[in-house]
Amino acid sequence: MQEAIPYRTYLHASSGRGNDGIGIGGGNITDMDTVSKAVSENAVVVFGRRGCCMSHVVKTLLLGHGVNPAVFEMEEIDEADVVSELLRINGRKGEDSGGGIQFPTVFVGGELFGGLDQVMAAHISGELVPILKGAGALWL
Repeated sequence: MQEAIPYRTYLHASSGRGNDGIGIGGGNITDMDTVSKAVSENAVVVFGRRGCCMSHVVKTLLLGHGVNPAVFEMEEIDEADVVSELLRINGRKGEDSGGGIQFPTVFVGGELFGGLDQVMAAHISGELVPILKGAGALWL
Protein backbone atom coordinates (compact mmCIF):
# COMPACT_ATOMS: atom_id res chain seq x y z
CA MET A 1 0.00 0.00 0.00
CA GLN A 2 1.13 3.55 -0.63
CA GLU A 3 1.64 6.06 2.13
CA ALA A 4 -0.41 9.25 2.02
CA ILE A 5 1.45 12.53 1.73
CA PRO A 6 0.16 15.20 4.17
CA TYR A 7 -1.45 18.25 2.59
CA ARG A 8 0.04 20.90 4.87
CA THR A 9 3.59 21.74 5.75
CA TYR A 10 4.65 21.11 9.32
CA LEU A 11 7.26 23.40 10.81
CA HIS A 12 9.67 21.67 13.15
CA ALA A 13 11.60 23.84 15.57
CA SER A 14 15.31 23.33 15.77
CA SER A 15 17.79 25.39 17.71
CA GLY A 16 20.79 23.95 15.93
CA ARG A 17 21.55 21.45 18.71
CA GLY A 18 21.73 18.45 16.44
CA ASN A 19 18.09 18.36 15.36
CA ASP A 20 17.33 18.58 11.68
CA GLY A 21 14.49 21.09 11.37
CA ILE A 22 12.37 20.82 8.29
CA GLY A 23 10.52 23.95 7.32
CA ILE A 24 8.67 25.36 4.38
CA GLY A 25 10.88 24.95 1.37
CA GLY A 26 12.96 22.27 3.09
CA GLY A 27 15.32 24.64 4.93
CA ASN A 28 16.46 24.33 8.50
CA ILE A 29 14.80 26.47 11.13
CA THR A 30 17.62 27.65 13.33
CA ASP A 31 16.31 30.93 14.76
CA MET A 32 13.22 32.14 16.55
CA ASP A 33 12.43 34.65 13.78
CA THR A 34 10.59 31.76 12.16
CA VAL A 35 8.18 31.69 15.11
CA SER A 36 7.40 35.41 14.72
CA LYS A 37 7.05 35.01 10.97
CA ALA A 38 4.66 32.05 11.36
CA VAL A 39 2.41 34.04 13.73
CA SER A 40 2.34 37.16 11.56
CA GLU A 41 1.91 35.46 8.17
CA ASN A 42 -0.74 32.83 8.98
CA ALA A 43 -4.36 33.24 10.04
CA VAL A 44 -4.14 30.28 12.44
CA VAL A 45 -0.98 28.78 13.93
CA VAL A 46 -0.81 25.82 16.31
CA PHE A 47 2.31 25.43 18.47
CA GLY A 48 2.75 22.11 20.21
CA ARG A 49 5.09 19.37 21.25
CA ARG A 50 5.89 16.76 18.66
CA GLY A 51 3.61 13.75 19.11
CA CYS A 52 1.36 15.41 21.73
CA CYS A 53 -2.19 14.00 21.71
CA MET A 54 -3.71 17.36 22.75
CA SER A 55 -2.01 19.08 19.80
CA HIS A 56 -3.53 16.42 17.57
CA VAL A 57 -7.01 17.17 18.99
CA VAL A 58 -6.64 20.92 18.31
CA LYS A 59 -5.38 20.30 14.77
CA THR A 60 -8.16 17.82 14.05
CA LEU A 61 -10.85 20.19 15.36
CA LEU A 62 -9.56 23.07 13.22
CA LEU A 63 -9.25 20.83 10.17
CA GLY A 64 -12.83 19.66 10.76
CA HIS A 65 -13.97 23.28 10.49
CA GLY A 66 -12.13 23.67 7.19
CA VAL A 67 -9.21 25.65 8.60
CA ASN A 68 -5.75 24.73 7.41
CA PRO A 69 -3.57 25.87 10.33
CA ALA A 70 0.17 26.20 10.16
CA VAL A 71 1.57 23.72 12.66
CA PHE A 72 4.80 24.35 14.57
CA GLU A 73 5.99 21.26 16.40
CA MET A 74 8.98 21.27 18.70
CA GLU A 75 11.11 18.91 20.69
CA GLU A 76 11.39 19.32 24.47
CA ILE A 77 14.90 20.69 24.13
CA ASP A 78 13.61 23.67 22.09
CA GLU A 79 10.55 24.37 24.23
CA ALA A 80 12.08 27.11 26.44
CA ASP A 81 13.27 29.12 23.42
CA VAL A 82 9.88 28.90 21.72
CA VAL A 83 8.02 29.84 24.92
CA SER A 84 10.20 32.93 25.39
CA GLU A 85 9.61 33.98 21.78
CA LEU A 86 5.84 33.46 22.09
CA LEU A 87 5.81 35.52 25.29
CA ARG A 88 7.69 38.25 23.45
CA ILE A 89 5.15 38.17 20.61
CA ASN A 90 2.29 38.25 23.11
CA GLY A 91 3.83 41.22 24.92
CA ARG A 92 4.65 39.09 28.01
CA LYS A 93 0.96 39.11 29.06
CA GLY A 94 0.14 36.37 31.55
CA GLU A 95 3.78 35.74 32.45
CA ASP A 96 3.52 37.25 35.94
CA SER A 97 0.13 35.76 36.78
CA GLY A 98 1.32 32.21 36.15
CA GLY A 99 -0.82 31.95 33.04
CA GLY A 100 2.08 31.79 30.61
CA ILE A 101 2.25 29.82 27.40
CA GLN A 102 1.15 26.19 27.63
CA PHE A 103 1.16 23.74 24.76
CA PRO A 104 -0.71 23.33 22.55
CA THR A 105 -1.03 27.06 21.95
CA VAL A 106 -3.16 28.55 19.19
CA PHE A 107 -2.64 31.97 17.63
CA VAL A 108 -5.54 33.33 15.57
CA GLY A 109 -5.05 36.46 13.49
CA GLY A 110 -1.65 37.14 15.07
CA GLU A 111 -3.09 37.17 18.60
CA LEU A 112 -2.80 34.53 21.28
CA PHE A 113 -6.13 32.68 21.35
CA GLY A 114 -5.23 30.12 24.00
CA GLY A 115 -4.80 26.42 24.44
CA LEU A 116 -6.97 23.38 24.00
CA ASP A 117 -9.42 24.45 26.70
CA GLN A 118 -10.09 27.86 25.10
CA VAL A 119 -10.47 26.34 21.63
CA MET A 120 -12.90 23.70 22.91
CA ALA A 121 -14.89 26.25 24.95
CA ALA A 122 -15.22 28.53 21.93
CA HIS A 123 -16.24 25.56 19.77
CA ILE A 124 -18.91 24.38 22.22
CA SER A 125 -20.33 27.89 22.71
CA GLY A 126 -20.44 28.52 18.96
CA GLU A 127 -17.95 31.39 19.06
CA LEU A 128 -15.09 29.62 17.26
CA VAL A 129 -16.42 29.91 13.70
CA PRO A 130 -17.03 33.70 13.86
CA ILE A 131 -13.55 34.19 15.35
CA LEU A 132 -11.98 32.13 12.56
CA LYS A 133 -13.98 34.04 9.93
CA GLY A 134 -12.84 37.33 11.43
CA ALA A 135 -9.21 36.23 11.18
CA GLY A 136 -9.62 35.22 7.53
CA ALA A 137 -9.17 31.51 8.17
CA LEU A 138 -12.70 30.67 6.92
CA TRP A 139 -14.54 32.18 3.99
CA LEU A 140 -17.97 30.60 4.25
